[in-house]
Amino acid sequence: MSYSRTELRLSIILGQDDLWHHKPKYQEIVKRARAAGLGGASVWRGVEGFGASAHIHTTRLLDLADGLPLLVIAVDSEERIRAFLDGIAELLTEATVTLEDVERVHFTEGRP
Repeated sequence: MSYSRTELRLSIILGQDDLWHHKPKYQEIVKRARAAGLGGASVWRGVEGFGASAHIHTTRLLDLADGLPLLVIAVDSEERIRAFLDGIAELLTEATVTLEDVERVHFTEGRP
């Protein structure tokens, strides 16, 4: 059995070398997402990308793998995501943030 509802997906694109108080920003974002009670947050590492500097960061063998892009994703109700985003604004000085309406499908086992 399953049910679905409309929620908001928060996507934050930043670099793996972006730091907050000498620690990776993505770790701080996930820590704060958990503390805020969001349903979950995941971090995905990119293999290549560029941002405002137009410098391409890549994992190709002949290049150094520095500054690779990271994507932090969280999905929850619009109210919770927007409140969370307000709470982490200080971390997002060099990040791209997108918000999209999504349909979240939740599967349950054995429940009518």
